[in-house]
Amino acid sequence: MRQGSIKQIARQRIQKLFDEAKALGKTDPKRAATYIESARKIGMAARIRLPTEFRRQTCKNCNALLVQGFNCRVRVKQKREPHVVITCLNCGNQTRIMLKKKTETKAVEQDNYSDETPR
Repeated sequence: MRQGSIKQIARQRIQKLFDEAKALGKTDPKRAATYIESARKIGMAARIRLPTEFRRQTCKNCNALLVQGFNCRVRVKQKREPHVVITCLNCGNQTRIMLKKKTETKAVEQDNYSDETPR
């Protein structure tokens, strides 16, 4: 088999496992966690990253499907940089998601110091 087809099959399988986990999220959380664990293992074996949507919906520590208000808490924090903190209520693991992207400082610094000679 070609390398591209293996990755494509792995992506399809990961998608199917996450769909099943979402369907069982509230009714059978243990089975949903095993589906997520299997999807992660498939991704590692095929050497592909899980989509951001999936990574943000799972706990990296206990593989639980995070359902807001059921087994996770979501807070918006303004300290330093604005960010969202997702706390898993099963294991207590916290995930931070930055809200603002950092601006590129190199281009700004070069514009400010254009009269200096390079080293």
